[in-house]
Amino acid sequence: MDAVSTDPAVNDEGLLPLGSTGSNSWMVSDERANLVRQVVLPRPITVQAQGKLITFDLARTALVVVDMQNDFCHSEGWLAHIGVDIAPARRPIAPLRRLVPMLRGSSVPIIWLNWGNRPDRLNLSPSLLHVYKPSGVGIGLGDALPGSGAKVLERGSWSAAIVDELPVAPTDIHVAKYRMSGFQDTELDSILRNLGVTTLLFAGVNADQCVLCTLQDANFRGYDCVLLEDCAATTSPDYCMAATIYNVNQCFGFVVRSEVIASELAQPPSRCDRS
Repeated sequence: MDAVSTDPAVNDEGLLPLGSTGSNSWMVSDERANLVRQVVLPRPITVQAQGKLITFDLARTALVVVDMQNDFCHSEGWLAHIGVDIAPARRPIAPLRRLVPMLRGSSVPIIWLNWGNRPDRLNLSPSLLHVYKPSGVGIGLGDALPGSGAKVLERGSWSAAIVDELPVAPTDIHVAKYRMSGFQDTELDSILRNLGVTTLLFAGVNADQCVLCTLQDANFRGYDCVLLEDCAATTSPDYCMAATIYNVNQCFGFVVRSEVIASELAQPPSRCDRS
């Protein structure tokens, strides 16, 4: 992501870089401030989406993986405890295990966008708590699961941790959310703008809820949105996934299967760089 061209205009003697990323930095000294950002060299990749070929720039792309956490995807997690069949929520694991290292190897930032309540639940409104505990009885957000005592989706806990099967690297980016949309009251937008990202690949669960809400909000903010169909899933009825795919194609972006991206990434650079 931070691979840049050498530009003498931003490498004047005595100026030091000031910024959190190479693609969004000034060069400064006591006497000067050079606000010209360094040029990020494009790395276009062309893949078949549903309905048309699309070309996007790997140098301005990030993968956003939503809620692939123990409470949603593990047999001892919250959803399994309340009787939800978690088999669909585990389907993205295999394709993500293949795709994530390939994207990371291509310098595409990996962003793990995970539900994470404060331990005191002060970031959760009654209307949000009601969604998961409508009668006031049972196990809802922040409540302890019988047996393990793990508190549902509490930030920093086993419940909120990413499932062990997915490859997480120290260089990956983690963002905690506590609404369906990962943009609501989080630092996600600031992170993406500092990275110089314009295209977002979306994966995770539930496709018709947190993934779709985040994707919609990304579209509203001007990001180019690509839903990775086989890397997203839902425990909702099948028609919910069908409606999600329809709405993404119709209104919010594109739908692509991960294997077509993986196939392009596996090609020599001359193939990946074609426009």
